[in-house]
Amino acid sequence: MRIRRILAAVIATAALAGLGLTGAATATAATAKGAPSAVSPSKCREGGGDPRIDLPGNPCKGGTYDGQSVD
Repeated sequence: MRIRRILAAVIATAALAGLGLTGAATATAATAKGAPSAVSPSKCREGGGDPRIDLPGNPCKGGTYDGQSVD
């Protein structure tokens, strides 16, 4: 009986450690792709957006490239 409890504790610990590693990998991947790239004004318009160079950061508003910087 004691061996079963120890084995169950070891399996539970390994499972939780595996979930922790998976969560860390997901967070790293989300952070890596979070930085938007710059698009040209024509590319912003082609994507259905409006290049707003009058706003701070020169964002593309709306469309496919929404929020990305207009270069």
